[in-house]
Amino acid sequence: MNLKMAPKRGLFPLLLIISLSALFIFSLHRYSTTQFPTTTTNSNQIQNPNFSLTIKLLTYDRLPSLRRCLRSLAAARYDGDHNVNLHVFIDHFKVALDRKEEDADEYLVRKLNESRAILEFVDGFEWKFGEKMVHYRTGNVGLQAQWLEAWWPASDDEFAFVVEDDIEVSPLYYGFLKGLIVNYYYNASNYSPWIYGASLQRPRFVPAYKFNQLMMSGKHGNKIHLDKGTQVFLYQLVGTWGQLLFPRPWKEFRLWYDTHKTKDVKPILDGMVTTGWYKKMGDKIWTPWFIKFIHARGYFNIYTNFLHETALSVSHRDAGVNYGKTAGPDSNLMQENSHESNHFKLEPLRDLKWYDFCFREVVPDRMVTSVHELEPLLQSVRKMNSLVLVSIYQTSETFTRNLLCHFERLGIRNYIFIGPGSDFLLDLSRRGHPVIDVDRFLDGIKEYKSIKYGKENFVKAFVIKKALEMNCDTWVLDHNALPVKTDLFLDSFVVDSNVDFYIGKRLGLFFAKGSSSGVWTDRFVNEIARMADTKTSKDGSGFVFLVEKMLEMKGVKFQRVDEGGFGVEINDNGKSLKNETRVAFWSTDLGSGLIRERLVSLGLWIIDDESNCRAVICHPS
Repeated sequence: MNLKMAPKRGLFPLLLIISLSALFIFSLHRYSTTQFPTTTTNSNQIQNPNFSLTIKLLTYDRLPSLRRCLRSLAAARYDGDHNVNLHVFIDHFKVALDRKEEDADEYLVRKLNESRAILEFVDGFEWKFGEKMVHYRTGNVGLQAQWLEAWWPASDDEFAFVVEDDIEVSPLYYGFLKGLIVNYYYNASNYSPWIYGASLQRPRFVPAYKFNQLMMSGKHGNKIHLDKGTQVFLYQLVGTWGQLLFPRPWKEFRLWYDTHKTKDVKPILDGMVTTGWYKKMGDKIWTPWFIKFIHARGYFNIYTNFLHETALSVSHRDAGVNYGKTAGPDSNLMQENSHESNHFKLEPLRDLKWYDFCFREVVPDRMVTSVHELEPLLQSVRKMNSLVLVSIYQTSETFTRNLLCHFERLGIRNYIFIGPGSDFLLDLSRRGHPVIDVDRFLDGIKEYKSIKYGKENFVKAFVIKKALEMNCDTWVLDHNALPVKTDLFLDSFVVDSNVDFYIGKRLGLFFAKGSSSGVWTDRFVNEIARMADTKTSKDGSGFVFLVEKMLEMKGVKFQRVDEGGFGVEINDNGKSLKNETRVAFWSTDLGSGLIRERLVSLGLWIIDDESNCRAVICHPS
């Protein structure tokens, strides 16, 4: 009997191996079709970086919301990782004794019972993926302190994912966050220190005003329209419905907050709806502080754009600090079998689009350092076949930033700054402002590499030549002027059809018609360079002076323009702006302190004490 059964018993191990293999293959297939990519083939990526992620869950008195949030977090896929920590911060109820609907004793008993129910649930909740920590506060601190005090990174390899208790996450959220950290933090070719994290919520909110109208649809914001092919992009706005925070920018923000809070500096940023929220709610909310910080630093946040209003985290918008009554989710939670997750790809950082608070595209690192980079920049900057060339030589960073804020106020975007290589020029470029590094630009042109004194003037002449070849009207604006109106100067004087060049009498102003390229040749530029590279030029003969002399020598007709007809010179106190004023200008002999004082009195000093624009102003695309 035993001999007859022996062969059958030998089949069991074989059947077991086959069954387990099939199960493994099925599981592997299922995993591979529901998991976001976490690696790239770039050699600059650190393979299997050692980092930790801590979930910071902020809760108060909403047990049903907390239960839903925790269960969604526990149901997510963690790839077998055991370094995902859970920290729960429970704010204490308010001990209010002026209750009208119930007496104080009943209120306190009810709130104590609610707190104990929350603590009992959290204590009993099993977290298998890392450390669980519970912080039960002894007093009510509010939502701002809950956020700000939840985290101080212990290292640059520690990340925080912050959720409020009415958030629900997708089973795929962790796979996405892990892939994002690996690709955009540990991959040197994709890393940018100007990215502060990533939001998993569906982007839908433009928090700025547009021509005195809020860019929102009703109370909860305007839908942001992106093309279907854009799955990942960068946007300055923080997203509080599931926000991943990078360690260094968060530390920087906390120190910035401490400084401003200590000095009683308010997070006022005109033009932003969050400023209205702050004026109404004060320190109950934290986002106006962070938005003010982001605006000052020029930082960005990573967002996703999925079809069918889908997101990796959604807020149920339960009644609480932000909502008087429950509003319900505004997005669809991405499920594990989502078709979109199967075709998701983390694109290289260089291919992603960047958007500012107006949801206007920003192109970072727009710096020209060689001749072949110039024409593409001119093509991208010119507007209505015109551009404005601005020199930042012999001027301070503060005055340049004030000028930039006026460009922003007026919607002027067809400008290019030229200046010497510096950290300031790099910062302008990094923020999306088009700049030309004169030193590096000249280094690439052998025949002009030896120029010592006239670098600025030569590069101006060279850029004008390229612009005129593109039939582009070109303004040259000196550092000692501010535009007051959008149309600048063209409507302020009669333009002669027989004259291609206009020169200001008092202001360093120059205008060349796009049709004048026949005069402005390589030879003309060479002669400007030779004339500029003299000690006379170094001693103060500026670009407009050199051009005027060259045009006179060649017998080219030009017209002198009196800036006093359309501008106001602020050298004398008591000056005021008139309806026809299009530019304010001054002499550098006046001194920076007095110039600033005059600009303040005219309402033309529109930066704060840290040289940041006081307002965000959005204009039509």
